[in-house]
Amino acid sequence: MTTVALTPAEFVNQFYPNFWWIPAGVLAAALAIKLPSIIRLWKDPMLRAVGGLLLLACAVFVFVAPSTIARVNRLTGVANFSGPWVYSLLTAFCAFCLLLIISWRNGLSDRSDRTRRAMRGVVAVYSGVIVAMWVLFALADVPVERLRDLDTYYANTPYMREVIVLYLLAHTVAALVTNGLIWNWVRTDGLDSLLRWGLKFLGVGYAAQLLFDAAKISAVVARWSGRDLDWLSTAVAPPLACLSAVLIAVGFILPHAGQYLHGRWHVRLALHELRPLYLLMRTVNGSGVPFLLRATPELRLVRRETFIRDVLLPLARHIDEGRRERFHDAALALGHPPDAAKTLAATAAILDAADARHLTRDDEGTGARDTTELLREIGAVSRALRRTEDLRAVRALARDHKDGKSLTG
Repeated sequence: MTTVALTPAEFVNQFYPNFWWIPAGVLAAALAIKLPSIIRLWKDPMLRAVGGLLLLACAVFVFVAPSTIARVNRLTGVANFSGPWVYSLLTAFCAFCLLLIISWRNGLSDRSDRTRRAMRGVVAVYSGVIVAMWVLFALADVPVERLRDLDTYYANTPYMREVIVLYLLAHTVAALVTNGLIWNWVRTDGLDSLLRWGLKFLGVGYAAQLLFDAAKISAVVARWSGRDLDWLSTAVAPPLACLSAVLIAVGFILPHAGQYLHGRWHVRLALHELRPLYLLMRTVNGSGVPFLLRATPELRLVRRETFIRDVLLPLARHIDEGRRERFHDAALALGHPPDAAKTLAATAAILDAADARHLTRDDEGTGARDTTELLREIGAVSRALRRTEDLRAVRALARDHKDGKSLTG
């Protein structure tokens, strides 16, 4: 039995019926990931707009699938009703992208006449295109149902020809304008790195849309001149549309999701950094922070910081200032920079105070040390607790100095 290798066009044709569910699934997953933030921050118009854009893009790929096209045609009783319906969804998506880019770049607080005119112009033009397509479709004679090649099959049919030209022109213009706005924005100084990467994904996504338009227009124009390049419309354009949808979804989600993940990472990093000092304070206090089943990482961080400061404040009374100064001198003698020596000295003094507190638990201490700086630097102190070798060396050298040995040997 011989296996014949499929050409790219044959491969796309073989999987065409299910091809469209791939980007639809990706877009639906992206919307599902974004949905909790949209619900939680419903008053944020930008988040609502991104959610609406993803929902509209997902609808385009659901309704362009051949099985959905056939079902819609059957339910409406109109042959090729799905044609203008999908074109309308795609045109609305183009308008939505333009509006979102304009408002995103200029900022929601921008209410200048120029911005308002641009947004009103987009709404008026693309609404007019959608209305015109439906009027022209009502005038067209398109009795043969086409699930895959409607564009090229009816490329020479009066009125339907104009419908096809209208949607392709509207889509191309939107892709060109949006692409230009995005790449001009990418070159702006001072952009957040996540926003810049998101814009780059959007730029590549809209460039793929331009290639999609080029393939579709070439196939239609070829029909006008009596040639058959339908494979450009049925085999080349679909993968480009899928690629474009995925890249655009990533581009719109990346700045928002990236900021969220970046914030979560910093919270978890702070929790991790405070763990050594928290464990030390727990041994001093005898117990830790009560467990809460549904505590968020942010709440856990606040509770951990509060607990550390609450235990550290009375413990500071047991800090021996003379010993802390010896620790500082020892750290400097060991070659640590001034800031690191200061932190190591404070950490070693806290360890000594914890030991003293264990030995004299009923004694509240008599120190009058200003704890403002100490309480502010709990992160640095906690990180220093991980440097056990450095702390051991500092304490040992300070002990030798107390016994009369020179710090310099």
